[in-house]
Amino acid sequence: MFRPDVIDLREFYATPLGQAARRLVRRRIRAIWPQLTNLRLLGLGYATPYLRPFRDEVERTLAVMPALQGVVHWPDDGAGLVALAEETELPFPDASLDRVLVIHGLEHGENARALLAEAWRVLTPTGRLLAVVPNRAGLWARFEATPFGQGLAYTPRQLSRVLRDARFSPIQSATALYLPPTQRRMFMRTAAWWENVGLRFWPHFAGVLLAEAEKQVYAPTGLRQAVRQRQREPALTPAPARTTMRMTSEV
Repeated sequence: MFRPDVIDLREFYATPLGQAARRLVRRRIRAIWPQLTNLRLLGLGYATPYLRPFRDEVERTLAVMPALQGVVHWPDDGAGLVALAEETELPFPDASLDRVLVIHGLEHGENARALLAEAWRVLTPTGRLLAVVPNRAGLWARFEATPFGQGLAYTPRQLSRVLRDARFSPIQSATALYLPPTQRRMFMRTAAWWENVGLRFWPHFAGVLLAEAEKQVYAPTGLRQAVRQRQREPALTPAPARTTMRMTSEV
């Protein structure tokens, strides 16, 4: 299955449309995860545009980009927090992370099932996963000029089933991105209006679906072979204690 190159993803999020999409989707992510104080957060796929608001709140922020996609340095203002790895071989020990955000991940990988199995493995028993995927009924899935128009789009039922098959229990769902996928300035200026109207009148035609799910510790064992039970050595050393808080703007 075709996967966008990391340079294409970075260039999209540098455009006015990409910046608007980031703001709108990030707002919904923040509504689902209003506070992650002292938790360990991992972004999978191409999640870095959505991680910055959490950096001064969580105990640690990490990101993994898949080998077939490529990797870019992040954040721009400090030491790198991104690793390049196979989606099916995350470089973290079992039960070592509290939250996993997957975006630009499930729709592009032939191994979505194995990716979710790895996310399940690295999450703590009380850990939660938030998946963001293109909505099959939305406009964005029909335009290949954006990352949300490439790969496999989902219906809400399909996304729920994929998560449940991977031993996650869906908790809540949301939608976002009602802004038309165009670079025209008039739409950029009215992005918030499109989002408010879409949420109220066209909920089924959102650009993306969001689903939060918790790890099922006691669950059917259909994925036992997919979830490797061995311990792995972490590829990243613990982050030093932070003594100051700072707010920076994202490019």
